[in-house]
Parts: sequence; C-alpha cells; structure tokens
Amino acid sequence: MSTAAVEIAPLVEATDPAPVLLTVEEAARCLRIGRTTCFALIRTGELESLTIGGLRRVPADAPAAYLARRRAELRAA
Repeated sequence: MSTAAVEIAPLVEATDPAPVLLTVEEAARCLRIGRTTCFALIRTGELESLTIGGLRRVPADAPAAYLARRRAELRAA
C-alpha cells in the first residue's frame, strides 16, 4: 500500500463552524505549551477562561490576545 493512498480524516468537518470555545488542552496546543502551563496562565488571569457547568473553556480568540499582550510587553521593555 502506498502512502499516497492513505487518507487522513480531517479534525473538523469543512461544514462545521469555527469553534467559539476551546478546551484547555486545545488552547495549550495553539500556544505550543503544556497543559499545566496553560492552567497556570488561567489561574493567574493571563489567559482568559470561563467555567460552563464544571468545564473550563477558553474563548477561541484568547490565545491570540494573550500572545499580542506578551509581544507588546516585550517591545515596551
């Protein structure tokens, strides 16, 4: 069997809307950091999150906002 014949299922269907909320693990993957580090950023308030029921979720735009703040801080220093 050739590798060209193997199909990889997409993570998200093409018709699915973009996610509004991310799990902590997904947010950590976006930032290329570990889950524990992501929880630490949430705990200190550096990364926005909210609780829905008993689930912790991160708004989809929060990782980009965190990165923008960090870059601005580094430029100002």
